[in-house]
Amino acid sequence: MKQMTAPYPTVQSNNLLAFLQPADLALIEHHCHECHLLNGDVIYRPGDNVEHCFFPTGSAMSAYLVEIEDGISVETVLVGREGALGGVVSHGMLPAYARAAVLQEGRFLRIAMRDLEEAKRRSPAIANLFARYADCVMAQVFQSIACNAVHTIEQRAAKWLCAAVDRIGRNSVTMTQEQLASMMGIGRSYASRVLQRFKHDKLLRTRRGSIEVLDLAGLRRRACTCNERVDAHFHAVLGEIYLGPGS
Repeated sequence: MKQMTAPYPTVQSNNLLAFLQPADLALIEHHCHECHLLNGDVIYRPGDNVEHCFFPTGSAMSAYLVEIEDGISVETVLVGREGALGGVVSHGMLPAYARAAVLQEGRFLRIAMRDLEEAKRRSPAIANLFARYADCVMAQVFQSIACNAVHTIEQRAAKWLCAAVDRIGRNSVTMTQEQLASMMGIGRSYASRVLQRFKHDKLLRTRRGSIEVLDLAGLRRRACTCNERVDAHFHAVLGEIYLGPGS
């Protein structure tokens, strides 16, 4: 992890922060520092104290993964420029339950939780924004549970790839078939067969270490409607933050 300690970084490429009015944003921006996180970097491990909040910017993307038996980790929530990691923790440094890891490298803004909590105390607008964001995170968790229970592997894979493309803002996702299988909690052979069908139908192509979406509209038609349901809830609760500029 490469860290840059210069204060006052640009915040316009994180939709959650860009939503704030200048006076409220100043309470947070002054305490933020930039860091460049790489693919696979771990932000929190289960049991770690959540001492900092991280805001992905631009094409950076991360995820919360729940670790279960046999070393399997299953993705529950994706977090891109629309949100934050750790921002839903309040009133102290609580231990992390899930592992938070970087999926697409890029710039993140980092703020100490004590400084974020002080900003919430001083600004009802900031406190309200993060309370609403916490509601949206829970909506993603609920939708993920339902999706994993009833939708096919093909629908889930298409949904996941569409969600990744929406967040990073480009059609090439840095991920291997093995990593996709692990994220979805399925065997590599299942993921491989699904990707082969998508390739046969000219929806995507795979390259070493990446998956490139060729027909995003076609892939959306193969996906379940879970992304749209989460999108609708984000728009109802937080306006245009979910996808926002450049999506």
